[in-house]
Amino acid sequence: MRANAMWLAVMAAAAAMFGLAGPAAAAGAAAPLPPTGEAAFVAEIVLLLAAGRLLGEAMVRLGQPSVMGMLLAGILLGHSVLGALWPGAERFLFPSAPAQKAMIDGLSKLGILLLLLLTGMETDLKLVRKVGRAAVTVSLAGIAVPFALGFALGEFVPQSILPDAGHRLVTALFLGTALSISSIKIVAMVVREMNFMRRNLGQIIVASAILEDSIGWIIVAVTLGIAESGAPGLASIARIAAGIAAFLVLSLTFGRRIVFALIRWANDTFESEFAVVTTILVIMGSMALITSAIGVQSVLGAFVAGVLVGESPILTRHIDEQLRGVITALFMPVFFGLSGISADLTVLRDPAMLLLTLGLIVIASLGKFSGAFLGGKLGGLRNGEALALGCGMNARGSTEVIVASIGLSMGALTQNLFTMIVTMALVTTTAMPPMLRRALARLPLGKSEKERLEREALDEKGFIPKLERVLLAVDDSAAGKIAARIAGAVAGSRGMPIGIVEIAKSARKADAAGEGHERVIKDSAKESAAAAAETAEEEKPRKVDISREVKGRTPGDKVAEAARKGFGLMFLGTAGSRNRAGEISPRLSRIAGDFDGPLAVLVCEDCPAAEFLDGGARILVPVNGTDVSRRGAETAFVLARACGAGATALYVSAENGGGRSGAARRNAEAVLKDIVRLAARYDLDIQTAVASDRAAGRPIARVAPKHDLIVMGVNKRPGEVLFFGNTAAALMRDWTGPILFVAS
Repeated sequence: MRANAMWLAVMAAAAAMFGLAGPAAAAGAAAPLPPTGEAAFVAEIVLLLAAGRLLGEAMVRLGQPSVMGMLLAGILLGHSVLGALWPGAERFLFPSAPAQKAMIDGLSKLGILLLLLLTGMETDLKLVRKVGRAAVTVSLAGIAVPFALGFALGEFVPQSILPDAGHRLVTALFLGTALSISSIKIVAMVVREMNFMRRNLGQIIVASAILEDSIGWIIVAVTLGIAESGAPGLASIARIAAGIAAFLVLSLTFGRRIVFALIRWANDTFESEFAVVTTILVIMGSMALITSAIGVQSVLGAFVAGVLVGESPILTRHIDEQLRGVITALFMPVFFGLSGISADLTVLRDPAMLLLTLGLIVIASLGKFSGAFLGGKLGGLRNGEALALGCGMNARGSTEVIVASIGLSMGALTQNLFTMIVTMALVTTTAMPPMLRRALARLPLGKSEKERLEREALDEKGFIPKLERVLLAVDDSAAGKIAARIAGAVAGSRGMPIGIVEIAKSARKADAAGEGHERVIKDSAKESAAAAAETAEEEKPRKVDISREVKGRTPGDKVAEAARKGFGLMFLGTAGSRNRAGEISPRLSRIAGDFDGPLAVLVCEDCPAAEFLDGGARILVPVNGTDVSRRGAETAFVLARACGAGATALYVSAENGGGRSGAARRNAEAVLKDIVRLAARYDLDIQTAVASDRAAGRPIARVAPKHDLIVMGVNKRPGEVLFFGNTAAALMRDWTGPILFVAS
C-alpha cells in the first residue's frame, strides 16, 4: 500500500508539473477532461523521452540493452501499471481522442521506418559473405525450427484470441515470424561488450543475426502483403513473392549504384548542412513507397534502403553518427514507449492467458535454441560454440516489438496476442545477455584466430584502413602518371572512390590527361584489390569508382572545391615539383595549400616511367618510430603488395658511434620489430637496416641508389611554402629519384 501511495504521489507531481492534472485528480476526485492539441502532444513526447532515457540508463547499468528500459517505461506508464493503479491519470497523460492519438501514432510509424533504416545500415553484408557456410546454416535452421513451431501454435491457439477466425493463416505467419526473428542490435551489443566481435564465433553470431533479420523482414513483407490482399491464395502469395524478389534483385544491383551516386552527388553538390542526411531520408521514403506500390508493406523498403546506404563507400561513419543521434534520442524512446503502453499485462491475471504466455516463451526459447544449435553443428562448430550460438540467437528485443506493433496495427494480432509477444520479447531478451556472456567466456582462442586478431588490431591503428575517399591532383607528366599509379594502388586496396583534379592549362589537355590517368588508376586498383584479397584471405575489395573534379578556374580552385567534399588523402604529382635547393616549387605549394587533410606529394627531377613499379622495384622506407613515419611505411607496404615490389625499412639514429648504446639499440629494435609486423600484415617480408648520422638525410641518400622509390612519412610545417623539415630538404638535394612524402 505504501508503494502504491508513493507511486500515485509521484504521478500526481508529474502530472502537475506538465500542467496535466489539478488538485482534484491528486485528491482522487474525478479526473478532469484530458488535454488535447499541441500541448498534450508535446507533453506525451517529453514524458516518453524522459522516462525512456532514465529507465534505459538503468538497464544499461544492469548489463541489459537500453531499449528494454524504453519498453518498460511504456509498460509502467500504460495500461499494465499506471492504468491499473490510477486509470484517470493514464487517460489524462495519454488521451484516447482519435485526433490526439493519430498525432502520436504518426510519429511512432515514422519511427518504425527510421529504426528499420538504422537496422539496415547495421547489416554488414561483407561479414555475412566472409563467414559463409556456418552463418547460412545457423540462420536457416534458426529460422525454420522456431517458425514452424510458431506457425503450428498459431494454428491451434484458441479462436477467442484471434482477430479474425477466417484469417488464422495470417496470424500464424506473424507468430512464426515473431518466434524466429532475432535482434541484430542486442546480439551485437553483447558480442561487442565481450570483446568477441572479431572472434570467429562472434562474427558467426552477428552474421547469423543479420541473415535472420533480413530473411525475417522478407517474411514480414510477404505476410503483410497477404494480409492486405484479403485473399491468401497461392496466386496472391506467388504475386507478392515475385514482387519482393524483383524489388530485392533490382535494389541490390542497379539500386546499389544509384544510392551511392545520389549520396555522392548530395555530398559534393550541396553546401547547406546535413544535405546527405536529407538525401538518405528521401531514399528511404522513396523505397518505402515503391514497396507499398507493389503490394508490400513499406517496412521492407526502409530496411533495404538502410542496407544500401550502409554499403555506400563514402561517409558511412559520418552518416551513421548523424542519423543514429536523432533516431536513438527521439524516435526510439517514443516508439518503444508507445509499444509498452499498448501492451496490457493485466490480462496475465487470467490463468489461461498466463499459461498461454508461458507456453509461448517456452516454445520460442526451445525453438530458437534448438534451431541455432542444430545449424551450428551442421556448420561444423563444436558443442561449446553451438551452445553459445543458441544462447545468442534467443534475443528478439527491438525487432520483435516492431514486428508485433506492425501486426497489431494491421489487424493481424489482437491486443492479447500483442501483449503475449511483447512479454516473450522482454523475457527472452533480458535472459540472453547473461547466458551468452557465460557461454562465450568458456571458449578458448585458437592459433589461427589469434593471428587474424593481431592483423586486425594493426588495422585498428592503421592509416589506410580509416580512409574513405582519395583525391588525385596531377598533370600529364611522368610524375603525374607515377602518382596516379600509387593512388590507384592505395584506393584499390580498400575499394575507395577516387577523384581526379587535372592540372593542365587547357580543358582539351586536361580531358586527354584524365583519360590516361583513369586507365592507370583502374589497372593499378585492380592489381591492388586482387593482391589484398589473396594475401588477407578476405573478400575482394569493391571496384574503385573514379570521378573527375572539374570545378574551378585554377588548379588551386579545383583542389579547394574538391577538399570541401570530404576526401581523406590527396596525392599530388606534377612536373617541376622541386628545385636544386631542395625546396618544393611555389606552384605545388599553392595547390597543396588549399587542402587541409593528409598529403602524399611525389617529387622527382628525373622521373622514370610509371611502369618501373611493375618490374620488381625496390622501395626504401625511412623510419624513426614516430606516427608519421609509420603511416608512410604503411603506404609503402600497400604499394609494394600491389606491385610485387620489395621494401627496405631503414632506421636512422642521430646518435654518434653507430647508435650502439643499449638504449639506442633497444629503441631501434623495437621500432623495426613494429615495422616488420606491419609489413607482415600486408604479406611482405622486408629487409631492415640501421644507420647513424646527426644529419639523417645523408644515410638515406647513401642507401637510396639501391632502390627505385623512397616513401617517407613527414610532418607538414607551418608556412605558405610546403616544407617537410630539414631531413626531407636535404634528401631532395642529394637524391634526384622519385620520393613520395606522406604528410599525415
